[in-house]
Amino acid sequence: MKVIDILKSDRHTAVSFEFFPPKTEKGFTNLFYTMEELESLKPSYVSVTYGAGGSTRENTHRLVNRIKKEAGLEVVAHLTCVGSTREEVARILDDYDRAGVQNILALRGDLPAGMSEWNPSGKGFDHAADLVAFIKERKPHFGIGVAGFPEGHPEAPNRLREIDFLKEKMDRGADYIVTQLFFDNRDYYDFVDRCSTVGINVPVVAGIMAITSLKSMARMADLSANARFPAPLIRLVQRAGEDELVARAGIHWASEQVRDLLDKGVPGIHLYTLNNSQVSTEICRTLGLRDFSSLRES
Repeated sequence: MKVIDILKSDRHTAVSFEFFPPKTEKGFTNLFYTMEELESLKPSYVSVTYGAGGSTRENTHRLVNRIKKEAGLEVVAHLTCVGSTREEVARILDDYDRAGVQNILALRGDLPAGMSEWNPSGKGFDHAADLVAFIKERKPHFGIGVAGFPEGHPEAPNRLREIDFLKEKMDRGADYIVTQLFFDNRDYYDFVDRCSTVGINVPVVAGIMAITSLKSMARMADLSANARFPAPLIRLVQRAGEDELVARAGIHWASEQVRDLLDKGVPGIHLYTLNNSQVSTEICRTLGLRDFSSLRES
């Protein structure tokens, strides 16, 4: 089932989880224990990331296929322009199609270590919009999602052009948007409103990640120059001080974000798990959720 159909068929809000491919066999084993714990929540679907420059390509494909075969969950495979030729992407799409995986999140992708700016080789795709069009042409039955940036894309020349670039992705075949993480829901609601001004009226899934330590907060700031930490959140973390209390405070903040999004009836919430079931489970427990199927139309 395509994600767009899941988002449109759910009576209320679809909830999904994101994982990244481990580098070792032990990591794969641990991840599947994590997934078993989260599987009891009956997520609407799950997604698997792609490393910078396609560095985790083989492990991504392995994990995607294993989730589809063994867990029986709908899975979205991330696919990037960086580090991929057209021939490689065509082969990947064919492999996914044979395995019954028909949902792709099309991304420009993070640059690998040592690369300061994106210089297309001419053998692949210049922009995510080109990747979207290629997937749509070769696999018209696939579902295609793209990324959105409520706090602004770090490489966009300005916020107006940023929305124009996003509109191009939709015009070339994408059918839903999943946002990068944000900590103030007003940024999400404003982003959706700005999308509507250029005629983007597809479902916008809200990406949520909980702060679990001072180190994780600093890393989020390093990874996104546009990351905006609201003053109340900063004060909350400062009051907590110790990492154990910071984690509890971060889960509380993320839970309140999710509660508000659920109350507002957003089409989807995507929890960035970092391959850890505890935080996502705690968010669900805090909200009194045990089974996301209870949010769906019977």
